[in-house]
Amino acid sequence: MERAGSFTAVPGWGFVLMGATALIAVALTYRIQSRELWFVAWMGEAVLASAIGIIGTLLKAQTRRAFLQGPGQKFAMSLLPALVGGAILTGALYQNGFFGLMPGSWLLFYGVAVMSCGTYSVRVVPIMGAGYILLGTVALLMPWMWAHALLAVGFGGLQIGFGGLIARRYGG
Repeated sequence: MERAGSFTAVPGWGFVLMGATALIAVALTYRIQSRELWFVAWMGEAVLASAIGIIGTLLKAQTRRAFLQGPGQKFAMSLLPALVGGAILTGALYQNGFFGLMPGSWLLFYGVAVMSCGTYSVRVVPIMGAGYILLGTVALLMPWMWAHALLAVGFGGLQIGFGGLIARRYGG
């Protein structure tokens, strides 16, 4: 029943790969002193993770039509506003040098995006989004190094954990 009106092309294994690349980004940026270099590395990770997510979704959907109509269209249209809002906020934070707010903001906005699109997906997706919202909230209240560590917990751990769960329960 749950799958009948849901967008089930959420790429579980794609999420696992996205989480793995995030853990690599955390490891590479953990000791970087320059916030500018840290930012560039994370923007590269954002592009890479986005590409993995889009390709994984298209492969799992198997047709562009499945992605662009019905639940797939609703899924995408509920995901995009929060992601665009997060990108706009990131630009403003960068312009003002507020790097310390970026990890929490990214986790928070990603959580809002995932929770929103989860309305049109399988049940575990909004739960995943709630986890990101919680981590983002905590990260906004933490010092820089803790907030950076929460990027590993969220974009690494939650992404891999929920990706594996989605892959097992709903296929690839």
